[in-house]
Amino acid sequence: MTTTPLVSLQAPKDVDLDYIDRELRQIWQTYTGNSEGLAATRASTFSFLVYEPEPTQPLLAALGFYTGPVDGIAGPRTTSAIKAAQKEYGFEVTGVSSADLLARLQQEYETFEEEGKVNLRDQSILKQYSPDGEGAGMADAIASVNPCRIITLCPTTGEDRGVKAQVSAYCPVNKRSSNSLICCEYINVTGVSSALERIGGVISELMIPELPKYVWWKAGIDTDYSLFQRLKAECDRLIIDSSTFVEPTAELERIAQFLAQDTPIIDLNWARIAPWQELTAEAFDPPERRSAIWEVDQVVVDYEKGNKTQALMYLGWLASRLNWQPVDYSNETGDYDITKIRFLSPEGKEINTELAGVPLADWGDILGDLISLKLSSTNLQADCCTVLCSNTTGCMRMEAGGGAQACRIQQVTSLADQDTEHLLSQQLQAGGKDTLYRESMDVTAQILALRK
Repeated sequence: MTTTPLVSLQAPKDVDLDYIDRELRQIWQTYTGNSEGLAATRASTFSFLVYEPEPTQPLLAALGFYTGPVDGIAGPRTTSAIKAAQKEYGFEVTGVSSADLLARLQQEYETFEEEGKVNLRDQSILKQYSPDGEGAGMADAIASVNPCRIITLCPTTGEDRGVKAQVSAYCPVNKRSSNSLICCEYINVTGVSSALERIGGVISELMIPELPKYVWWKAGIDTDYSLFQRLKAECDRLIIDSSTFVEPTAELERIAQFLAQDTPIIDLNWARIAPWQELTAEAFDPPERRSAIWEVDQVVVDYEKGNKTQALMYLGWLASRLNWQPVDYSNETGDYDITKIRFLSPEGKEINTELAGVPLADWGDILGDLISLKLSSTNLQADCCTVLCSNTTGCMRMEAGGGAQACRIQQVTSLADQDTEHLLSQQLQAGGKDTLYRESMDVTAQILALRK
């Protein structure tokens, strides 16, 4: 992603919740043909709401490290701000937030708030929004493709003091046409969860009427939280990332239930297993191997221990394509998290599968990434043995296990090396429902139902 210089029409400004629209209208009225001949066009494509329970970005902004809009999207600009804070406070400079850094930022914020210095750390920086040296933020990229309204909800902890709101507006200069700028507008609302829940109707009204509404829910899937239920019902697309689920199997079941209710859902983690699906299909595409897929009755999937959603979704996809019916589920925890699932084919043939959560010394950025998988058969004459391996981890147990069959081995270039914000950008530009995802999740739900 190339760096996108931005013009700041309005740096983050505190406003009363009831006057957000008025403040935004005033910005656009000011820039509708001013003395310099500069005209700015406001959001006109969709509303994008982000529920962001991680307070790092708002704290970085309040303390002057982060210079852009608080949009809940942790792109390169946020990474640069984290590095600056880590350097300032003597932490190892990694660009990745941690509990210790978060605690220090919270402590600094409380001290600055007591002294009345919040947002005064470096006003010369805060009033600018120039690109950092590591590239444009994701919000910049979204704005450069489709001008939109980005609403960020930042739940806080502590005492309920109502809600606070800020508005801002920024325009990427690479969308300049003559003297006209195509711009994104930002609304940031903070408060404890109960306070945000109280103003659910106001939040709904902040999304632009008659335009698509996308909601990226970055918290747990809590069906008892009325604000979540409201936004889910009102949005055109609900965006999640199942790699971040704290209770992976339970939350995956809830997602499957939403899909059954025809809720339009995008799971960014589903996109990460696309290379594994494509290479599996490709392995049985040659004419001499097409019939061999029906001989597969043994499947082993290794994934990074901690979150089995990718492994379950891959198996759900495979079973949905081959019409396998799940009939038994068992799980054993230990050094390896072993889940065994038995299926029956339409002809009554038994298929045994194993999902293995493998502990790794070097954790990846995405918890639960697939490591390797093997499709094989108890029929040693069948030419169906296929092994797929991550290009970063290798086949590990698959290679060590050996076997009597000659296997087709391929290396997978995983989408895990693509940042979450890249996947998000792709999904925002895609349209329509993902039937394959729906069908795969139907089977995944059947698998999970066997746990009870």
